[in-house]
Amino acid sequence: MGTLDGKVALITGAGQGVGAGMAFALAKEGVRIAVVGRTEAKLVDTCAGIADFGGVAEPIVCDVSKRDQLGPMVDRVVDEFGGIDILVNNANASALGPLLDITPKLLDRAMAVGPVATLLLMQLCYPHLKARGGGSIINLVSSSAVRWDTSGYGLYAATKEAMRSLTRTAASEWGPDGIRVNAIAPHALSPGLKWWTENNPEEAAEFVKSIPLGRIGDCEQDIGRAVVFLVGPDAGYLSGATIPLDGGQARWS
Repeated sequence: MGTLDGKVALITGAGQGVGAGMAFALAKEGVRIAVVGRTEAKLVDTCAGIADFGGVAEPIVCDVSKRDQLGPMVDRVVDEFGGIDILVNNANASALGPLLDITPKLLDRAMAVGPVATLLLMQLCYPHLKARGGGSIINLVSSSAVRWDTSGYGLYAATKEAMRSLTRTAASEWGPDGIRVNAIAPHALSPGLKWWTENNPEEAAEFVKSIPLGRIGDCEQDIGRAVVFLVGPDAGYLSGATIPLDGGQARWS
């Protein structure tokens, strides 16, 4: 028996990295997973990994930057699983570079995948969470806005800070409905972070040195297991918070 038996989670960007890690951790606690993302082969791989230990998961192809795909995707999850208890907004669009290099196309996609999709999916899932007597939303944000040097991270940080604001507001407005909303700011060895470390070796070495625990987190054991706690009954009085899953690195104020 898992601690979350019978729950249903919709996780975006779940085909790899942190999204897959959260899917594995939740599935091991009895959560049935809607594995959502753009690339079907990656989604199928995540679902196969979950099936290997007896979990239940379904791959659902959806580009969250396409607004017209969001409603049908949520409807499909509800049809196939009978409802939604947990929403994890994890899908991410890389948006790094100096402010003067940000093009309208890059800006539009970063906003569409980040705060816009986050808000729309929260709105779409709200009635289903409420119908189940409440539920939990986890939005993935970043410590990039509180870096020692934010050069090159302006747009990325802006999208994540917008998601933090939506998290606080949803927690305030939907708390009476029993819906808890929190954000996590993780450091984990996802494909994106692996690419960054390989292409910025000197900065990456300094980055690891700046983590008090001395290592980059594991997608399932460090991030996924924390999410299991956050969406579970032991964190039932926690809402509106940003949890820095970063080994003690960031200085939030």
